[in-house]
Amino acid sequence: MAPGAIDSISSSETHNDKGISNLYSHTTPLAGFRTSGQHEPLFSELLPYSSFPASITGPSVWTRSDFVNPEDSEKWIYRWNPSELAEISTAIDAFIASNVPLATITKASFPLPTVGLFLSKVREDLVNGKGFILFKGWPVEEWGVDKAAVAYMGIGTYIGHFISQNRLGHVLGHVKDLGDDPTDIASVRIYRTSARQFFHCDDGDIVGLLCLAKAFEGGESDIVSSHHLYNILQQERPDVLETLAEPNWYFDRKGEVSKGQKEYICCAIYYFWDGKVVSKWDPYYVKSLGRFVEKGLVPALSEKQLEALKVLEETALREALHMVLEVGDIQFVNNNFMFHARTEYKDFPPPAPRRHLMRLWLSTPESEGGWKLPFKDSGEIKRGGVQVDDTPEKTPMDGE
Repeated sequence: MAPGAIDSISSSETHNDKGISNLYSHTTPLAGFRTSGQHEPLFSELLPYSSFPASITGPSVWTRSDFVNPEDSEKWIYRWNPSELAEISTAIDAFIASNVPLATITKASFPLPTVGLFLSKVREDLVNGKGFILFKGWPVEEWGVDKAAVAYMGIGTYIGHFISQNRLGHVLGHVKDLGDDPTDIASVRIYRTSARQFFHCDDGDIVGLLCLAKAFEGGESDIVSSHHLYNILQQERPDVLETLAEPNWYFDRKGEVSKGQKEYICCAIYYFWDGKVVSKWDPYYVKSLGRFVEKGLVPALSEKQLEALKVLEETALREALHMVLEVGDIQFVNNNFMFHARTEYKDFPPPAPRRHLMRLWLSTPESEGGWKLPFKDSGEIKRGGVQVDDTPEKTPMDGE
């Protein structure tokens, strides 16, 4: 691969001081505009639980039984065909020959005249439909890591806009055990370990995972509709749902903060906003607040909150759709009305490769049909994510 195709952009190209919505155009590369980052909700405009709907209907409210049988696989599993892969391969070669940074890839620089039309339908289903898809047959062994990454980010441009996933500015992330201590939850991000990841959602509208290498055992994936969970809790435990809708849950930022920012934010788990129920949740960020509790900066979790997070996890486990990602699989999952989880895993002994997933966090902004969200950056193009000061976007080919 040409060196420029995997280089990160320069820091002089990453400012978003005034917001980027007015600067956006379909012909201008969006890489270089800064990810908006984490924000607390618009507290003064939040609706109380008493205003939430009694139930949710629509394609986002799916159950495991809708998809678990083999005859239902075509509803959510899609295998790339040779002509599609040939079109993608042509786009890979053209992009690499252009010798531009991978972080600046766009639909214009990765043209897919036929596959792109299909991906626009996939995007609509991810944003407003059932919220997930599993692609199979990505030829990662034939293409190699670099080409697979170009292709992965290339199709990602047809779904959303890349946002930074950590303090390092990674817009191409790597889910891999890098030897971090999973018990050090105050500073360690769990994706860098082999530990179990409880049901959660990521800080962007959509998350993508491309499997490059499997674990020896474990590392299996579960997804669940948070709208389906909402309906269950309304029937079985409305007290729990009311607790989850209260905007008094503190979330640790694990040191990924810009100068002058607080090290934690206060949010709800469920919101009713613009006529839609939105969910945002990660228990690891709630359970790691001990150092702030000891300093009297935030309250300890109440008995009601402890019960609520226990019931939410148990209900999600009961209702989840289970899958095992194979090499060459790509999973895309909505983060606004779905939760996902991963079982603990064990890697093959060396020299076999460790379990390795490439990750994308994608923004689907309001101006392109995305949901309105209860945060001040909802109107941004690259909303959500993790942004620390002016850290530039990076596309490393491995975890770091």
